[in-house]
Amino acid sequence: MIIYGLETCPICSKARKALEATGKEVSFRDIRAEPLSDAELAELIAEFGDRLVDRNTNDYRALNAWLKNSEADAQIAAKPKVMARPVIRDGDSFYLGWDEATQEALCQSQ
Repeated sequence: MIIYGLETCPICSKARKALEATGKEVSFRDIRAEPLSDAELAELIAEFGDRLVDRNTNDYRALNAWLKNSEADAQIAAKPKVMARPVIRDGDSFYLGWDEATQEALCQSQ
């Protein structure tokens, strides 16, 4: 299982700790330190579309007008912090965020 997020993101840390507490093997990837490849980003965009960009953040609001009107891949490539997080990959399944449904799906399945 891989969590894509930011080391400084409290929700990412919470997800990681909860998953590890259930005995799952979790690797964490800080998308600022190790940016997503074009193929990885394309795969996530195919899965989540525009939901992959968190438009409610100060980082998104700070994007210039050209980037705000660009595709999600350009926005995330330019400013990784605008990616909604965490993104969790469990085998061939993907989850966006750490809501109750994601927690139930990942923490109770063994």
